[in-house]
Amino acid sequence: MNRAIYEKLENDYLAPYAVKSAGSRGRCYPEAPHPYRTEFQRDRDRIVHSTAFRRLEYKTQVFVNHEGDHFRTRLTHTIEVSIIARSIARALRLNEDLTEAIALAHDLGHTPFGHAGEEALDSLMKEFGGFEHNLHGLKVVDCLETRYPDFPGLNLTFELREGILKHHSHYDNPKASGDFIAEPGRPLECQVVNLADEIAYNCHDVDDGLYSEVLTIPQLIEVDILKRNLEMINRKYKNQDEKMLRHILARNLINEIITDLIDRSSQNIELHAPKSPDDIRHRNLDLIQFSESIQIQSLQLKRFLFQNMYRHKRMTKMAGEAKNIIDMLFDIYIKRPELLPEHVKEKIENDRKEIVVTDYIAGMTDRFATSEFKRLK
Repeated sequence: MNRAIYEKLENDYLAPYAVKSAGSRGRCYPEAPHPYRTEFQRDRDRIVHSTAFRRLEYKTQVFVNHEGDHFRTRLTHTIEVSIIARSIARALRLNEDLTEAIALAHDLGHTPFGHAGEEALDSLMKEFGGFEHNLHGLKVVDCLETRYPDFPGLNLTFELREGILKHHSHYDNPKASGDFIAEPGRPLECQVVNLADEIAYNCHDVDDGLYSEVLTIPQLIEVDILKRNLEMINRKYKNQDEKMLRHILARNLINEIITDLIDRSSQNIELHAPKSPDDIRHRNLDLIQFSESIQIQSLQLKRFLFQNMYRHKRMTKMAGEAKNIIDMLFDIYIKRPELLPEHVKEKIENDRKEIVVTDYIAGMTDRFATSEFKRLK
């Protein structure tokens, strides 16, 4: 099928409130349309082929790379978010291609060592505006990726760039800027990715926590949604080993929460009857939501993970080591910029040294940052 047929399918099938690729507000640098791919399919492919996307394989989700081969990385988390988000978008007749592209791009601005790395850079850059990974993600796709001779960055559509900047979750809430200030609302495709991200990290952090033995099965009964699912699993599957129990629990949790989200969001959409994506933006309608019951249980789960996993001595030790690595790298590069690679060093002529160094460190993988730390200390 060619692009025109895809665009017709979107107009015929997608809901009126879904973002249509033919109605995109376009790119910063005009390009001729592709004969066989829509604008959002093109965006998605540019994200997957980017250097920043490949680096996610060796960036921390919760456990750093050397902790083991089977823990989730920032890349596997991103793929899981994409799968969940597409399922929700399909059920709500939203634009799957845009939803998938936002999901694949939503963590491109993450530093090495997860949130510990981000907090370290934010502290180091307080004097210069701080550091926030969604804002940095937009900078990655707009400026830092160098793959095309005709323009800087990836030259993504307005809608995908909006999705990166307006990605809100428990951990991040960037302030809109530039082209996005006038419209505080977010298209439903963006809202779907926000909650798909939350579903993925809540459910899969339980799985990784059990695998790491930071969490134990008996602890989980403190959380209503986990207790209920464990009781249901034990009734249906007798005497399962812990490995199988983990898999069933993660699968059941994701299925229950996604189903609830689709049901509640469908009710919200029917109630508010948005006529277009701009209707949602202008009215600032957050329609992708959990039911009140699941919201309460999800908050309970977040608190449980925060107290029992993210604050676990093993996690705080890793966070302390990560902060030490980033602090030292930043200090060395600021004092001795000649140690920077040539393509990085030359940027100091046009930008503050602190910003150039921050961009360089933020782009590192865990293992590269660790090797640089060992080499330079």
